[in-house]
Amino acid sequence: MTRVMTMIAMGLAMLLPHAPVIAADATSPATKSKHQMVVLVVNCMKKRMSVNKEMSYNAAAKVCKNQVNNQSNNPVSVAQVASDSPAKP
Repeated sequence: MTRVMTMIAMGLAMLLPHAPVIAADATSPATKSKHQMVVLVVNCMKKRMSVNKEMSYNAAAKVCKNQVNNQSNNPVSVAQVASDSPAKP
């Protein structure tokens, strides 16, 4: 019985410090926009690398990051990028 209570207490002690971080992520607009930017970069990289098989991962990452960063300054372009369908495997 003591071991069970100890294990439960240890489990709760590990989970509780992360609760505020999880709650902050859900409401933080900066985190959401960062996540959206990552999704846009990943989709762009998938498209570029599927079209050009000789393009390196690093080159695709650099081009796509620049593209997404440039489009983030223009809200209309971001909507167009976000509406693109992901590359098919």
